[in-house]
Amino acid sequence: MAPGVRRATLGDLAALSRAAISDEAITVQSLLEKQFAMVDAVTSPIGPGLFLHKEDQLFLCFVSETPKSTTVATRYCKPVR
Repeated sequence: MAPGVRRATLGDLAALSRAAISDEAITVQSLLEKQFAMVDAVTSPIGPGLFLHKEDQLFLCFVSETPKSTTVATRYCKPVR
């Protein structure tokens, strides 16, 4: 190996993977495509909240719609820790 060059460790690869995931917009649709299941729903002042679960991961997503909208849109999703 050339001087000053080091091998990537598993930690390096995991960090890159997390960075790539964080750049991707997390939506209800993207989580469902990753085999997450909706396990609960709540009402809130900002709109319905959906809990999506897969293995040891849980996300809370808020959605919204209007009478003129053609779909229910994801406002945002956050992991629950």
